[in-house]
Amino acid sequence: MIRILIADDEPMIRAGVRTILTTDPGIAVVAEAADGREAVELAQRHRPQVAVLDIRMPGTGGIEAAAEIRRTVPGTGVVMLTTFGEDDYILTALSEGATGFLIKSGEPEELIAGVRAVADGAAYLSPKVAARVVAHLAAGGAGARTGRRAAARARVETLTARERDVLGFLGGGLSNGQIARRLLLAEGTVKAHVSSILARLGVDNRAAAAVVAHEAGVVPAPSAGLPYEG
Repeated sequence: MIRILIADDEPMIRAGVRTILTTDPGIAVVAEAADGREAVELAQRHRPQVAVLDIRMPGTGGIEAAAEIRRTVPGTGVVMLTTFGEDDYILTALSEGATGFLIKSGEPEELIAGVRAVADGAAYLSPKVAARVVAHLAAGGAGARTGRRAAARARVETLTARERDVLGFLGGGLSNGQIARRLLLAEGTVKAHVSSILARLGVDNRAAAAVVAHEAGVVPAPSAGLPYEG
């Protein structure tokens, strides 16, 4: 059973997220918070596998809560709920250890898939979020966009052929186990490849590596979301 914490300052949003998640018999919502400070306290108390946080909340916001949860409850993955126009917040949350990003107006199936992916140790960027992040990172005109893509490709070129394969599936949101099945490798081997990829790319987490994969164009098509293989 995947234990979930939900944090949003809007009761209707919390209710909607809870309703969607509990349609999956393998998911249980164990706590709900109305702000980031309460979210941190409940995460420390209940130790959920995943915390689903609104990226902006009054007082202690989702980004600050994500950082504190990752620091004090490292076994809890963080999924951020965002709206369009919050690209800067998304990038900051990425640097604070959040590994899942979902648009509030997305499909309910994406929420379940994202929670399951993060619970399984994968990064999850919904297609809309990935497109927004990559577009934001490449802002500044065609020259800047071309330069960033070229820089991402150059970073990916430092990887071995097998590591590039792993990065592509990682960018598509697959967990280590799913990548292992796709590439017919042992899961431990994939884990070692992921560690090497993060070090070679100079990033701190899978979500940041996923952004590089999207920028470099190495995510296998079709990249329709981040598939979960049950």
